[in-house]
Amino acid sequence: MTEQDARIAQDLVRPEAFPEETGPATLIQTHISFVFIADEHVYKVKKAVDFGFLDFSSLEKRKHFCDAEVSLNRRLSPHVYLEVVPVTESDGRLVFGGDGEPVDWAVRMRRIPMDRQMLKLIEAGNLVEPDVRRVAETIAKFHREEPVKPELAKFGTLETVKFNTDENFEQTTGYIDRTITREQYDALKGYTDRFYRDRADLLARRISDGFVKDCHGDLHLEHIILTDPVTVFDCIEFNERFRYSDTAADIAFLAMELDFRGRPELTKVLMDAYVTASGDPDVMGMLTFYKVYRAYVRGKVISFRLDDPNIPEDEKRKATESASRYFELAHSYVAEVLA
Repeated sequence: MTEQDARIAQDLVRPEAFPEETGPATLIQTHISFVFIADEHVYKVKKAVDFGFLDFSSLEKRKHFCDAEVSLNRRLSPHVYLEVVPVTESDGRLVFGGDGEPVDWAVRMRRIPMDRQMLKLIEAGNLVEPDVRRVAETIAKFHREEPVKPELAKFGTLETVKFNTDENFEQTTGYIDRTITREQYDALKGYTDRFYRDRADLLARRISDGFVKDCHGDLHLEHIILTDPVTVFDCIEFNERFRYSDTAADIAFLAMELDFRGRPELTKVLMDAYVTASGDPDVMGMLTFYKVYRAYVRGKVISFRLDDPNIPEDEKRKATESASRYFELAHSYVAEVLA
């Protein structure tokens, strides 16, 4: 942790650091953010990191991506994303807001009831079909109303999608016989290559029919709260390549996550409701392909943890199990197609 990171973590957790009255705040850290949870609001400060696919290394860039985060997430959760506020210095300590020169920036959000998080509900066995339909209708409405932009068409081309999948296979060769078996790897690569050969017409039609859009990009169960209205938050703001896609790739992420949690019957409810609400029956022709893609990406990203020297061995064992399960799920989709 850098000196500036330590200062942010220490100073901004204090009740006095907030512009509103609050009790002691809770700090949650991810590899890219500090998240400060107060009584009624949440403040997110981006870490000064550069991972290539994500670059928050300068103050200017962090301000830019804070602005982007608020603007993009207001599409689905305008009631949550409030504003971007400066982090300034007051009496030698960092605070949110203030009149001083900004030393950093924060996204200010309204706190939402995490007990209604889709992940927590499914883990407790309390996720019910009507709620899944509400989620499907919310995402379908978002996809339907998001404008078609001609400049985004290239993100749905065979060449672009193949670049993404080729990158996945190249980046996972080192995990063969660690988190993915050789049989799984070869079967998944073979299926993907055959899809490009046999269904190039479908990929082209998805573009001409206007289904390549500025999507959410990260439809985890963690990012959906079953409030009224449904809250869908934390879209990808830091890399347009991960957000610009076929709408089928967006909804497939959530469908895959339901399968991963052992609830394929809820996946059917989700997709039936989505097709009805979106008016996009062709999405089903893309669903298996994009579920394979999404499961593979999850397996890949979790596998990366095995090579992080900062992660303890017990967490690496859990990561190995989790990544292997995602690769197994991806392989199961291919096995169904070939059966």
